[in-house]
Amino acid sequence: MDLSVRIGELLMPNPVGAASGVFGYGEEYEGLVDIDALGALYTKAVTPEARAGNAAPRLADTPAGMLNSIGLANPGLDAFIADKLPALRKRACAIVVNVAGKTEDDYLRVVEGIEAEEGVDGYEINVSCPNVAHGGMAFGVDCALIERLTRRLRDAADAGAKARARSGGPSARRPIIVKLSPNVSDITASAKAAEAGGADALSCINTLVGMVIDLKKKTPTLAMKTGGLSGPAIRPVGVAAVYRVSRAVALPVIGLGGIGCADDALQYLLAGASAVQLGTAIFARPEAPADTLAGIRAFMEAEGLERVAEIAGLLR
Repeated sequence: MDLSVRIGELLMPNPVGAASGVFGYGEEYEGLVDIDALGALYTKAVTPEARAGNAAPRLADTPAGMLNSIGLANPGLDAFIADKLPALRKRACAIVVNVAGKTEDDYLRVVEGIEAEEGVDGYEINVSCPNVAHGGMAFGVDCALIERLTRRLRDAADAGAKARARSGGPSARRPIIVKLSPNVSDITASAKAAEAGGADALSCINTLVGMVIDLKKKTPTLAMKTGGLSGPAIRPVGVAAVYRVSRAVALPVIGLGGIGCADDALQYLLAGASAVQLGTAIFARPEAPADTLAGIRAFMEAEGLERVAEIAGLLR
């Protein structure tokens, strides 16, 4: 049975990953999870500068998930390279760095900085960030911005691969994975823009915008008022997005949003996803990724499948 998944030149050992933002940089779950058994670890976002994040409270429970308004808190590019990357280099699973920023140049600075380093297998581009150069509008709601940003990052990663080859280092072309926002009228248009810009794969979906109001205080629970909704509540939205996007483009699609077990993951794989990520579920059950992978394997055995990619072909 072949559980591997290919994204560009990256070969993941299996289709189950830990989503950005819930797994830190791996060390936070040391001793709780067999990190090396993951297909991929998608790191917490990296921005050029250190970010303290949004004011508290920045988490709120909802009946079928949670809201977060963390604000991309992270130590910044230099600290990531110095303090986080050495441990990540030792991991057996694929390491995909989530990249964020306020401007296109911010994203470019992160990718160019990491391209000079070993121990990274790819980049997941968070286009849900507000673009300060365009009045705070998220990159992911403007197809022209998505295409241009993706092209600039693809070119930077290609240049980095050539530079590493010249110096005798690993020359693999690191994939650019664009993480699409569901907060748009047509997610397939965003997907096509990323494809046109040279993306190697797409992640579907990022969180939905939501709000919880404290009835006693008569104020929004989150300090920033709104936050990103994740958890089981958004799974049907994510599955529908994967179904539509996987049929609109010729790129691999990585499904996420509300996955907590194998049955959830299999919905995404049947809809057309090549791989999946678990996020919110890991907070309550760190063992969820391992259980999900075991369930996918059992499903494949029961259906007589040899490769993960064959699951999508079962959808009637």
